[in-house]
Amino acid sequence: MMTISLNLYETVGIGVLLLLLGKYLKSKIGFFRQYAIPSPVIGGLLFAFISLFLHQADILHFDFDIILQEFFMVLFFTSIGFNVSLKLLKNGGSKLFLFLGLAVVFCFLQNFVAVLLAGAVDVNPLLALMTGSTALTGGLGTSAAVAPMVEEAGIAGAKTVAIASATFGLLMGSVMGAPLGNNLIIKKDLVKTRIEDEEEQDIDAQQTHKRPIDGERVTKAMFLILIAMGVGVFLTDLLNTWMAHLIDNIRFPIYLGPMLAATILRNIFDTKDKHFALNPEIQLLGDISLNVFISIAIMTLQLWDLSELAFSLIILLLAQVILMFVFARYVCFRVMGRNYDAAVVSAGMVGFGMGSTANAMANLDSICDKFGYSRLAFFIVPLVGSIFIDFINVLIINGFIIAL
Repeated sequence: MMTISLNLYETVGIGVLLLLLGKYLKSKIGFFRQYAIPSPVIGGLLFAFISLFLHQADILHFDFDIILQEFFMVLFFTSIGFNVSLKLLKNGGSKLFLFLGLAVVFCFLQNFVAVLLAGAVDVNPLLALMTGSTALTGGLGTSAAVAPMVEEAGIAGAKTVAIASATFGLLMGSVMGAPLGNNLIIKKDLVKTRIEDEEEQDIDAQQTHKRPIDGERVTKAMFLILIAMGVGVFLTDLLNTWMAHLIDNIRFPIYLGPMLAATILRNIFDTKDKHFALNPEIQLLGDISLNVFISIAIMTLQLWDLSELAFSLIILLLAQVILMFVFARYVCFRVMGRNYDAAVVSAGMVGFGMGSTANAMANLDSICDKFGYSRLAFFIVPLVGSIFIDFINVLIINGFIIAL
């Protein structure tokens, strides 16, 4: 099989071309618009399936340099940090902790369903556990950290199952989330329940091009993001060094520090100004970074890993898909208030409950681009999905491992 190696510039270039292709297909195909499928997911999946065909036919394999994928990821999450205002926390803090509680319950349910069905499909419960919150809510990072411990306990193939299940989750988190939120908003006519504050109005105006882009403001916003990234990565290293002395196998993602640094900067500005003036420009830069990052992440999925899953493990994963849909549609939506924000938050929960926080934010971005910005969703989903739940999830997983 011939291998084509692509450097970081070529990888980004192809990622952007696929993003543009996805936007074009979305503009021409009503199904994609109707269900708010994110443009980078459309283009990225098209390439991933072509890559799957070429690989399975033993014709061609692509080897990507994805170092800039991480850069765009960190830039995006840094932009999200600038959304976290203590003033908003006073108004929406109860929703944050309510959503965190739902995420914790869901992690437990993912593992409970996996273990409960293990006997029915004749799979070792510890191996079945790798199709639960380890791979889905935890994603590739948690899978890589937890699966070796399970293999050390004598369960062969735990890492393969966990990584393949996480790949499946990334795919389903992208495909399920936005359509679910879209359907809720249209079916229940939730746009009329949307209440905008001043920042949301500014962001909507920016997205609909009602206000011309100011190059100086965009430059200031970019510099502010880069400063927060530089300081923040140092904070992440400090946090991980400290965490290593307390608990093994728990590491914070690289974007946590930049998010915290951005949050600190945002609240410093809030003490001086009534309203954070650069928020629309930061949101714009964040959207660009998210689209490029997701396009690269989806196009580089190695879908052939899913072929390694046995029939019994596919049944376990389909059960997780059903659980995710039911929980997001009938529990999360209702508990979070049955309004516009609740629908957007539910779409976000599908993203990180099946794949990653980046999937969740792509779902939010796609829905909000269609119906309007939800600052509450952009506030609570990344905080729970990228900070709180990763830590709690590992504790829940270890609890199940000990119990089994």
